[in-house]
Amino acid sequence: MKFELSDEQELLQETIRGFLESECPVARLREICDGDEPFDPSLWKGMVEIGLGGIQVDDQYGGVGLEAFDLAVAAEALGYAAAPGPFLGHSLAASAISLGGSQEQRERWLPALAAGELLGTVALAEESGWQPGDWTLPGGSSVSGCKRHVPYGDVADLIVVGTAGGGLSVVEGRGAVSAEPYDGADRTRRLADLTFESSAAEDLVAGADASPRVRDLALVLLAADAFGGASRCLEMAVAYAQSREQFGVTIGHFQALKHQLANLAVDVEPARALYWYAAHAYDQVPDEAPRTAALAKAHLTDRFMHAARETVEVHGGYGFTWECEVQIWFKRAMFDRAFLGTPPVHRERAAALASW
Repeated sequence: MKFELSDEQELLQETIRGFLESECPVARLREICDGDEPFDPSLWKGMVEIGLGGIQVDDQYGGVGLEAFDLAVAAEALGYAAAPGPFLGHSLAASAISLGGSQEQRERWLPALAAGELLGTVALAEESGWQPGDWTLPGGSSVSGCKRHVPYGDVADLIVVGTAGGGLSVVEGRGAVSAEPYDGADRTRRLADLTFESSAAEDLVAGADASPRVRDLALVLLAADAFGGASRCLEMAVAYAQSREQFGVTIGHFQALKHQLANLAVDVEPARALYWYAAHAYDQVPDEAPRTAALAKAHLTDRFMHAARETVEVHGGYGFTWECEVQIWFKRAMFDRAFLGTPPVHRERAAALASW
């Protein structure tokens, strides 16, 4: 079986990486992280123009019409660059409407999402948990209650809200919700807590069927982002070891550091197949998708966290400072690990799904 990226998928990654190297180098990334604005509209506009607003949206609605695998490949490239902005929540909102919306709902919202005319996000987490079975907000023509950790919830134009029974509802307009943005560790992806007070809403007609699929897609995207970030950490660690001198030689000459970097490479590189298969299963083997998505999210976000720690250690005392760029990826690893549930949560889910 030949299992590798197609020429088109490699081109997609190269396009995204080239765009981000040009438009969001580390110096610009630092400016965005240090700034007060939630994201850079011009950078997001450029990302939309290369197709990131609607990779998985059917072409009849103005999207690119690709699969979850392609979306995950894009997420890896974004994670590699620690790209700031609303890609995750926006992509999940578009997927939720694609999967759970009626024809009329798709025609109303998807073209604007794919074109970047509307900014979408998803509001899933409650005090009771992240999973569809944990949601308690009643659906219907209005929504009342609180949602936590919503990506760009304070600036989103369209919010897909998880409701009781695993349903999904759409709330339009920034004025329809009370938002409290807060400073999370990862400033490349901003969060807000939302309070809905009889906010006008519309249920997605097949929301209860779509919500587990949206959750699984989110796990795959986080796993892909984590792999991209871990790969970047490995590259930063190797580059620093080849340039930093101690006792008249570069520190990469020291045997202990050679072993540390070799172990890190063995940790990171083989994990690529885990998110690849989870994305493939999402598209082609739906019965396996929930378990493979849970395993990919759990393992890869753990590997990203480990890679970030090791990269800090390779940089020595400098690695713990704000001036060292590793801190940006370290904090992104924290986000990937926690968002939608920590690795132990998803390992337990995977075990239950396997009837262990």
